[in-house]
Parts: sequence; structure tokens; C-alpha cells
Amino acid sequence: MNLSIVIPLLNEEESLIELHRRIKEVLNEDYSYEIIFVDDGSTDNSWDVITGLQQLFPQEVKAIRFRKNYGKAQALNAAFNMAQGDIIVTMDADLQDFPEEIPGLYQRITDENLHLISGWKQKRQDPVLTKNIPSKLFNAVARKTSGLPLHDFNCGLKAYKKEVVKSLHLRSDMHRYIPVLAKNAGFTKISEQKVKHTARKHGISKFGSSRFVNGFLDLITLWFVGKFGHRPMHLFGALGSLMFILGFIMTFWIGAEKLYHVYQGTPARLVSDNAWFYLALVCMIIGVQLFLAGFLGEITIRSKGAETEYQVSDTLGFN
Repeated sequence: MNLSIVIPLLNEEESLIELHRRIKEVLNEDYSYEIIFVDDGSTDNSWDVITGLQQLFPQEVKAIRFRKNYGKAQALNAAFNMAQGDIIVTMDADLQDFPEEIPGLYQRITDENLHLISGWKQKRQDPVLTKNIPSKLFNAVARKTSGLPLHDFNCGLKAYKKEVVKSLHLRSDMHRYIPVLAKNAGFTKISEQKVKHTARKHGISKFGSSRFVNGFLDLITLWFVGKFGHRPMHLFGALGSLMFILGFIMTFWIGAEKLYHVYQGTPARLVSDNAWFYLALVCMIIGVQLFLAGFLGEITIRSKGAETEYQVSDTLGFN
């Protein structure tokens, strides 16, 4: 099979029929493909619409339904586990992405032997203050932190080789950083492509302003995991050792000063009256705690396996 089109959605009943029609017109008879809708706990009639499409087009339409809303990352996880195409294309269900871009993405990823192509909404049709400006800031920080020269990390329209998505396990809101996760996993042939973008036709955005705060927190987590995820002792052990040594040096200095005064027969203040004594004690305690944190981190990453973080209530079209 050439293509798997993965479409996560939440309450997008008005868009689904048009989206399916446009995908079908674009791919036509030129590709073998499957369309995987992932209903992430919709409370409208989205699942009924998807069920109708699957009955009309049983060979191409497949669907996964969550018991409740788990988030886009888990929706992608579920679809990636089921996808059978050589190339997987993800896109949003709100009609802001253009299905007409799919052949171009497919052609580039096969001709250039790329692992991943990320869409770049150069002319984004969203509110400037609430989405465009925060998005530009977010992408600038992500570029600097990850080292990937992409302009739009959060674009829903992306294309992947099959082996890339099968290696990913997305948590929290990490769908924003799939290119970074792919790079950390060794898939370095990553590029981007300018794609068209249009204003939302139906419904409202499902992402509030909290996504920016969560996004930056996830970015910090991703940076840490990328640098030290497989060797936490390298960070915590080094910091712990540094703090402990610093505390030990201060303790040695306090002790040497006390002995010097005793040897000279001059009055010496009590060690417990010296503020440096407490600072040294704090440094040594923090040093031991950091070292233990690294040690426990090493044990954890060697013993903990991947966990499924979503529950599927129904599927359609899968054998």
C-alpha cells in the first residue's frame, strides 16, 4: 500500500464528508491508500459520519474511536500502530490543510529518500495576536533548542516513512515535536515544504491558550530527554558530585580555620555559629540527593517499558 492518511479529530462532523471527497479526488486511481480517522472522544455526530463513510467505502476508510478525549498525541499513536502504508501522511480534519498537497509530499519523500517532511504554513490564516505571533516565538525557540531548521514544528500536515512512525511513542502533547523525536531516534533526513493554509470553515479551534505554556514545558522536557534521557546520571551525577565537592571544600576550610585558631591559642567561634557551615551542609545534602536522582533515573529507564495511554472503544475497517 502506498499511503496511509491519518486524520485525528474532535467534533468535526461538518468537515468530514468534504475532506474525504477531496482526498479521494486527489488520490483517485493513482495510489493505493487507506484513510484512518481517529475520533478522539467527539461529543457531536462525527462518529456517525465516519461510520457512514466506512459503509460506503469499506476498502479505503478505517476508523478508531476513543472512549474519551485523550489528546492528539495519543490519537496519532493509535493510528500509527495500525497504519499499513509505506508513506504515512497526517493532516487535521478542520479543512485548514489542503489534501491537494499529498501527492507533492509523497513524491518528495520517495524521490529524495527522506524520512520526514514537515509542512510549513508560510501564510497562516489564523488570528495574528492569539496564534500567529505566539506560534512564531514558539517555533524560534524550538529551532534553537532542537537544532532543526524548521519554520513550523506544529503544522499538522506531515509525511513520514513507515519506519519512522513505527518507532515513535508519543506522550503528553509531544505531537508538536515529532521531527525532534524522529531526529533523536536517528532519522536525520528531515525537510520541510511550503503548504497552503486556509481559515477554518466550520466549528472552533480545539486548542486553547494553554497550549503555548504546555508547549514550552514539553520543549524543555524534550531537550532534557534528548540530551540525558538515556544517561540521567551524566547530568544529575555530575551536578551532585559538584555540589558535594563544593560542600566538602567549605567544610574543610571551616575545620582548617578552627584548628588554626586552636593552634595559635586565639579565640575561635563555634562551628555552628559560622554561616558557611550551614551552606556547606546544604550543598552536601543537595549533592547526595542529585546523585541519588541520577541513580534512580538509570534504574527506571532500564526497567520501565512503554505503556498504552488510551482506550479504544470501536474500530472500523481493520482486519
